[in-house]
Amino acid sequence: MSESVNAVVIGVGSMGRHHARVYSELPEVNLVGIHDVDENRASEAARDHGSQAVSMEEAIREADIASIAVPTPYHYETAKRCIEGGVHILVEKPFVAEPEEGRGLIARAEDAGVTIQVGHIERFNPAIRTLSEIVSELDIIAIDAQRLGPPPEGRAVDVSAVMDLMIHDLDVLLSIVDDDITSVTAVGTQDNRYASANIEFDGGVVAGLTASRVTQEKVRKLSITAEECRVNVDYTNQSVEIHRHSMPEYIEDNGDLRYRHESIVERPTVENGEPLKNELRSFVRSVTTGSTPVVTGEDGLRVLEVAQEIDELASGLPEQEVHLG
Repeated sequence: MSESVNAVVIGVGSMGRHHARVYSELPEVNLVGIHDVDENRASEAARDHGSQAVSMEEAIREADIASIAVPTPYHYETAKRCIEGGVHILVEKPFVAEPEEGRGLIARAEDAGVTIQVGHIERFNPAIRTLSEIVSELDIIAIDAQRLGPPPEGRAVDVSAVMDLMIHDLDVLLSIVDDDITSVTAVGTQDNRYASANIEFDGGVVAGLTASRVTQEKVRKLSITAEECRVNVDYTNQSVEIHRHSMPEYIEDNGDLRYRHESIVERPTVENGEPLKNELRSFVRSVTTGSTPVVTGEDGLRVLEVAQEIDELASGLPEQEVHLG
């Protein structure tokens, strides 16, 4: 493959438009086409980003790589057509609607020599990149994640908070804890627009995750409790704090005995950067160098399976439980 690659975006809803914008900004990428079932929407996005609206056949014929940002029920068929045309693909999360579809795409891609990357964008958040450099040195006890907020303006959300929001934190969690899951419990309310899950791993780590589309405050945070410290990550602010050496003591103040608790807080340097730009640049690098993507099809499939289990449990009785091997 030449130094530059030809890219297309298939599906230019709210997320697909950002893919088109970023590709148009990357010097190593030629945005050769945009496809959408809504031809007017495709033409508008093409005008905005110096490209052209194309048919699906033209997109596959002209492209080296493609971002697939169509609704999830159409991921499988769209990805299958791209793979058959030899086009490397980045598929927005969730990978597919059903795990069996994902297994089929992975097998087809291997046979065709095509790269699949799944669009779990938080792996490319600068704060998570910094966290990944820290966790290997930690003896992790527990992980907590909160992803809360009201529905986004201008975008219809027709899936649960688990599949829309929690799936991001599940991907990060499974990238941190390289152990098998032994059990999952979950509860939900408001048709799973609010859901909480607890996960246990065979290495002893426990995790609690909460996702909400009914909370009137936007929260995107993850915390790790380890033997050595506590690490707090704020996705929105792209910040990381490490709390160490908590030192409780009693002090006397004007004859009164008071309790004080102090700790040392470290704030590692977090490089600035747009997660989507990091993600698409990484995808291009994987394709041009033949390296393994940061988020593989297998990664996306595992996250999907766990998310679906949680979604089903959260829809049922609180005492329901599932054991995953």
